[in-house]
Amino acid sequence: MTSSEKYAPLPTPLDLNTISCNIHNIQGCCDQQCIPISEAYGKVPSPLPPQSSCSPKSLKGHFDSQENNEDENKERGNWGSKFDFILSSVGFAVGLGNVWRFPYLCYKNGGGAFLIPYIIMLAAAGLPMFAMELGFGQFTSKGCIGIWTMAPLFKGIGIAMCIITAIVCVYYNMVIAYTLFYFFASFNKVMPWSGCDNYWNTKNCTINTANNSTSENDTIGFNETTRPSQEFWNNYVLGRSEDMHHMGPIRWQLCLCLLLAWIVVFLCIIKGVKSSGKVVYFTATFPYVVLFILFIRGVTLPGASDGVLFYIKPDFSKLSDATVWKDAAVQIFYSLGAAYGGLHTLASYNKFHNNFQRDAIIIALINCGTSVFAGFVIFSVIGFMAHDSGLPISEVADSGPGLAFVAYPEALARMPVSALWSLLFFFMLFTLGLDSQFVMLETLITAVVDELKEYIPNVYAYKTRITIGACILGFLLGLPMTTNGGIYLLTLMDNYSAGFSLLVIAILECIVVSWVYCDQERWWFWCGSRSGTFFMFTGASQFVQDMKVILKFDMNWYWRACWMFISPAILLFIFIFFCVTYGPLTYQEYTYPPAMEFLGWCMVLSAVLVIPGYMVYFLLVKAKGNGIVERLAFSVTPGEDWGPALNKHRLEAGYPFLPDIESGTWSPLQNVSLSNPPDYSDIISKDGNGAVVFETST
Repeated sequence: MTSSEKYAPLPTPLDLNTISCNIHNIQGCCDQQCIPISEAYGKVPSPLPPQSSCSPKSLKGHFDSQENNEDENKERGNWGSKFDFILSSVGFAVGLGNVWRFPYLCYKNGGGAFLIPYIIMLAAAGLPMFAMELGFGQFTSKGCIGIWTMAPLFKGIGIAMCIITAIVCVYYNMVIAYTLFYFFASFNKVMPWSGCDNYWNTKNCTINTANNSTSENDTIGFNETTRPSQEFWNNYVLGRSEDMHHMGPIRWQLCLCLLLAWIVVFLCIIKGVKSSGKVVYFTATFPYVVLFILFIRGVTLPGASDGVLFYIKPDFSKLSDATVWKDAAVQIFYSLGAAYGGLHTLASYNKFHNNFQRDAIIIALINCGTSVFAGFVIFSVIGFMAHDSGLPISEVADSGPGLAFVAYPEALARMPVSALWSLLFFFMLFTLGLDSQFVMLETLITAVVDELKEYIPNVYAYKTRITIGACILGFLLGLPMTTNGGIYLLTLMDNYSAGFSLLVIAILECIVVSWVYCDQERWWFWCGSRSGTFFMFTGASQFVQDMKVILKFDMNWYWRACWMFISPAILLFIFIFFCVTYGPLTYQEYTYPPAMEFLGWCMVLSAVLVIPGYMVYFLLVKAKGNGIVERLAFSVTPGEDWGPALNKHRLEAGYPFLPDIESGTWSPLQNVSLSNPPDYSDIISKDGNGAVVFETST
């Protein structure tokens, strides 16, 4: 059985009978007489060394030198080097959660025993999703919206990713502003959060020591006492109001810190991946230097061993609790940054044949290793604080902002040369957050620019202006979080912006890639013909075939099994668990009223409803065909521009050529590298429109 597949018309008339050798022979042993390449195929990359016959070495050297010295995708750009991508991905994945969330989860969920579900969830859900998104973005060289030409009906998934990322960008930079506030406050001989004699302290402020407690008012009870670091955070940094109905004025100190944070982010991505790829050499590596220094200092403090033992002591009875497995899955999923669109964006700037599978494994292991190591750093110091204050470790340990801005700073203030350790710690937090922030912003900008390219061909020339506009807008939207009630808004956005909606997106992404996607005009049935087993009768088989073009080898059954069954099942488990255990949102002693929770659900729906909304729009307006069945088939069939961005890679993958935008003509050998040439031995004829028809066996 044969099927014919049409490719784009060649730019010049071509007499197929004059071709007496194929490209493979030209590259290898050119032992047959053949016409010059430029004469046979018309347009080739310029300047081309003059030649009157086959000269494979000169041709191969010419193309390879072009690829090695310049960007592969000259219009869009590529990473300056391999390490630019690795460090950027590590910076994006390794964020604040690795330091202030994982250690707390580990001790709460069985200590060392928690690593068992953590590693299982990494292998079953985190790593497969991570690799899939890297391959997805690298194959198409597009952002998180443009990639959905794979199945145009589901383009709303990419739009939803951008909405979530935009919301996270707004409040995440406010967290970075807090780290800057503490960084500048650390330029003191005595840390301002170490005592109870400041104007922001109350009569309940108490300094606990191993021997006694010092309080401004000796008549208060133990349960009424507050720590000086807690009062510094609530009363001085936040100026916290009593509830969200009393937002209060903008606090100028926080406003300036937020402005500085956005300026730094803009400077990091002013030239896209060319500038951010160089910044990460510092921002992605500096946290590890500081973590190592703090670890060495921490383990030498009295009480450190108690803290470390509290962190890693295994309690295997906890493994029977479903909450432990949920926490492990949630930590892995959110830590690696899947479904935000950032991984698609980072990988889209890779060169086409980069080994993304190897990169995914390396980056995921670095991310998880960082979380475990950060736990030793945190709990060695927390153990010292418990020893010095005479309090149990369970009362000292905390997670999230409570750890970063209350518990750990108080422990640092008790050390000798506290200013040095505080400066290092908060600058480390700043760089950890900065990496994730500029990747998320680059995700938004890349998605917008890629979409505008259809209407503004030279839109990449305006990318810097778009970046400035995005940073200004982000700063203005973040101003409400610099008010007295800003922490309530930040907590609301943190809990609702990327919770339920992100899980929905991730589940749908797995389903579309694994079950819906298939090659053009052969939806379902064509895929099934490649194998007689049900396991191959899916979109996952076609996706693996595409990835094979990149990797030059097949991805094994493990990846397909995870994408098709295991990863979606785990994500669905997390989603159901969230729904069952959902309760009113709280911040410390404040419980959010229903009206504020409704605002949070509006954030969720703003992303989720875009997906079915775009489906309806596409079926009614953009889909072609007579009747709903034909329109649906058109909607889930990859678009004409689906596939690699460059024609030389489309040849390898078997996709039709894209037009040369500048000339408006089709150029099949534009940017073609003879290091991996196409095979024209199967050309049999041309149709009436001048398109070459290939005869392939299926």
